[in-house]
Amino acid sequence: MSHIEEMIRELCPNGVEYKKLKNTTTITRGVRVVKSQLQSIGSYPVYQNSLTPMGYYDKYNCSANTTFIIGAGSAGEIGYSSVDFWAADDCFFFVCPDNLQSRFLYFVLLSQQNIIRSQVRKASIPRLGRAIIENIEIPVPPLAIQNEIVNILDKFTELEAELEAELEARRKQYEYYRNKLLNFSKFVGGGILKV
Repeated sequence: MSHIEEMIRELCPNGVEYKKLKNTTTITRGVRVVKSQLQSIGSYPVYQNSLTPMGYYDKYNCSANTTFIIGAGSAGEIGYSSVDFWAADDCFFFVCPDNLQSRFLYFVLLSQQNIIRSQVRKASIPRLGRAIIENIEIPVPPLAIQNEIVNILDKFTELEAELEAELEARRKQYEYYRNKLLNFSKFVGGGILKV
């Protein structure tokens, strides 16, 4: 039995309760900013219709360590920001109560991302409606269990990043040696004989 299973058995003998997001957290839609208000560099990233900031703004409307979901464009993408940011009008963010850790919510929503994306209205601009977001059901175990799960998943996230960096370094090393070893024109007398 894993440590998490032991904690659940001890802290949730009747099982973990599931709740709809609208009954668990405050869901807030971001506020519109126009491109002329944005800078290419600045204090606060602005999330609008993707997880790539559309620019930077001199104010923020979301505190650091907040989970958010994109509602249009890359609708259904789940984000988490460890810095203060501006949520524009196609971005919904979650203000979590004391019994729900935002990073835990992020991981839970990521685990449901395929289901969430299946609810996106396909149109010229894909959209995810607020009602869909409000009715997503999530487990709400005690905070001690949430924190333990977050610690474990953060370690795996860090390990994954290290492995990806190592893989990229090996790829570059391979390309370097492949190009060096297969470049015969640099060897004395080497080259292609023309007839």
